[in-house]
Amino acid sequence: MDLDRIYANGDVIPGGADYPARWAAEAGAFRAAMGPRARLDLPYGEGARQRFDLFLPEGTPKGLMVFVHGGWWLAFDKSTWSHLAAGAVARGWAVAMPSYTLAPEARISAITREIAAAVVAAAAEVAGPIMVTGHSAGGHLSARMACADVPLTAGVAARITRVVPISPLAELELLMPLASNQKLQIDTEEARRESPTQHLPRAGIALHVTVGADERAAFIFHARHLAEEWACPWSLVPATHHFNVLDGLTRAEDPLTRLVLGE
Repeated sequence: MDLDRIYANGDVIPGGADYPARWAAEAGAFRAAMGPRARLDLPYGEGARQRFDLFLPEGTPKGLMVFVHGGWWLAFDKSTWSHLAAGAVARGWAVAMPSYTLAPEARISAITREIAAAVVAAAAEVAGPIMVTGHSAGGHLSARMACADVPLTAGVAARITRVVPISPLAELELLMPLASNQKLQIDTEEARRESPTQHLPRAGIALHVTVGADERAAFIFHARHLAEEWACPWSLVPATHHFNVLDGLTRAEDPLTRLVLGE
């Protein structure tokens, strides 16, 4: 069996190669339309990619949503996904979108620590509850923010009231045989330490795992497995695959936006 193929999306999604350019164009248009309510490249560390964008609503924010991008921990940055803040911003929430150091320059454990630092930095900019979400590898990283071992300050950890991983990669041991692991460098110890399925979530966080109904079976397995280990709800987003499952976040009244925000 070609294990890499069971996670490959671009080859099986019609027009898959066109999505990154489309995302980048929509993201750029959204940033331009936001004007001064888009605060870009705020630092959360000294590294070149340790920056986050913060999108602010009209008036005082209800709280903060953090979105962590995917790309198999190997690709993309925050600038590709800005438009996914539109739904939450329209509902009165601030949205932070961090970049992070990519593999192989950083291992997944180091990326987890970077996202924790980004959440702490963003939390200093916006008062109120914090909702964390992310997609694919970002779904993994958002799930890790619910785990008790992650180095968040006590005050910020207490403010995280909801975590909604979208199409998360949750059991990293399953990725060890893949060709991409030559860059990810997941070993048995890191798989144990960095798999959300191997940790109990902190008390007091509302958890919900979601995944596209038309996604590859491997991603549906990871989502369901995480939900079972965490004893939390999980759901399928109807008629969506791995590349368009996020589209609902662009719309204020979409069920996905409301799910992430708990509204």
